[in-house]
Amino acid sequence: MKNKHVAHRLLFAACCALGLSPAIAAGPATVTITPLGSHDGEVCAADRALIFEDPDGTRILYDAGRTVRGGSDPRLGKIDAVLLSHVHGDHLGDRHQPSANAGTCGAPDFSVKSTPSSITEDIVLAQKAKLFVGGEMGSFFSRRIKAAGGTADQVKVVRFGGQSQLGGVRIASVPAAHSNGLDPVFMESGHADALAANGLTAYVGPAGGYVVTFSNGLVVYLSGDTGIIADQDMVVRRFYKPTLAVLNIGGTFSTGPVEAAYVINDLVKPNAVIASHANEATTKDGKLLPGTRTMEFKSAVKVPTYLPVSGKPMSFTADGKCVAGC
Repeated sequence: MKNKHVAHRLLFAACCALGLSPAIAAGPATVTITPLGSHDGEVCAADRALIFEDPDGTRILYDAGRTVRGGSDPRLGKIDAVLLSHVHGDHLGDRHQPSANAGTCGAPDFSVKSTPSSITEDIVLAQKAKLFVGGEMGSFFSRRIKAAGGTADQVKVVRFGGQSQLGGVRIASVPAAHSNGLDPVFMESGHADALAANGLTAYVGPAGGYVVTFSNGLVVYLSGDTGIIADQDMVVRRFYKPTLAVLNIGGTFSTGPVEAAYVINDLVKPNAVIASHANEATTKDGKLLPGTRTMEFKSAVKVPTYLPVSGKPMSFTADGKCVAGC
């Protein structure tokens, strides 16, 4: 895969030297990334979900969250796998909108409950897709998916240092510094009542992130919710060498704009970054708002920063360069 990645880099450089446009140089060998947010054409407070489509057609959904309206959301198309970083409700999916664009960008209307199931599980079942998880989440979700009519082998465990293959896509698990307690609302009565009465959640192993290597050579770091960790240098950058990162910048519960900029500039050092999980209305009419966390982050990083505008596909070459939709 390393040689393949180098070959793509040389091909891209050669085409540029000959005066060909990057889009033509990339041809079909680009990865398409489509954000699925709460409001069409915007980047909003609860947006998490991204669909990655490999040149071979493999389609992977990362952290469905609350903005995918269940397994029948028409924006999904065909999904082959779902990557789940951790089980907090805003990533696993405890509720969703009754319709597109319900509520405001800063405060979407998530009045439809998905619990005690979850949006993630609904998608996996409806799509007959694989679910990639880490830690002790594997046995938990295997039983739930089977009980809901799926099969236990739909759930694939990828623990830190391990990797799995789906079509031409390689999926590796990397650490994240975050909590991973399952809210009692996802459980039936009994254990749920006891946990809720004591203000506790159920531990399902550590939270994590992923490094996904696509068949065109693009390597993407998906941070999950995390603080600054040495693994972002020692493991993510030095070993996996990502060319594109998707990084959480919301602060309080993970890295904020300043911390996230340090991660990009000094630790991971990708060629480009998609700013995610800002926890605020980031755009208006699709344009970045001044004074936002994303604006602060974009001003601090040394590489191109792309916005995950809902419903707007972006195409990336092996080098992490966006050649369409950006």
